[in-house]
Amino acid sequence: MKFDVETYLGAVTRSVETLKRQGEPMRAVTLSRSYATTAQDLWDAIVNPERLRRWFLPISGDLKLGGHYQLEGNAGGTIERCEPPRHLYVTWEFGGGVSWVELRLEPKGQEAELTLVHICPINDHWTKFGPGAVGIGWDLGLLGLVGYLAGTPFDEATFSASSEGKAYMRGSAEGWRRADIASGEAESRATHAARQTAAFYTGETAEGT
Repeated sequence: MKFDVETYLGAVTRSVETLKRQGEPMRAVTLSRSYATTAQDLWDAIVNPERLRRWFLPISGDLKLGGHYQLEGNAGGTIERCEPPRHLYVTWEFGGGVSWVELRLEPKGQEAELTLVHICPINDHWTKFGPGAVGIGWDLGLLGLVGYLAGTPFDEATFSASSEGKAYMRGSAEGWRRADIASGEAESRATHAARQTAAFYTGETAEGT
């Protein structure tokens, strides 16, 4: 999948904000981008298991409101809200931790806008890696969805190992660094976290360490 790195990075709006869930402070990591399709088709690409596995991961489970889902080799959780074709809210349970993912879809003329919010607890993992820990992964996921809807094969493992893929992940880390600072995080902490996260995803040594 050949593309201009900056163009694809620039198609995504990224933000970080502080909120509370059950009285506990959390961080909401938000990505938004538009797709050249209808909201109904975009919804189907996300919730239809046969389509989801072509751009993200195979999924199994009781795929209905209140049911439990499991992404192959990744997170599982409970489907807490499901309002086709506009709103999906699930728990995101992975590695013994729990966070929450919300998807909102809105028609935008001839396109549909997808907003993804990942609500994360403030823990040691967040302190070390910051918003890019989930942000880069979702940036890659949304890129895979672009390729799928365009009929262009996209293999995340192959892409991530390529020079373009590494540049994309470094650029994503920088985008999340800027969003982190805009949310009120100290520049030094945001920069350190972004370097650690970029190094984790690319397999390179973190700059400045």
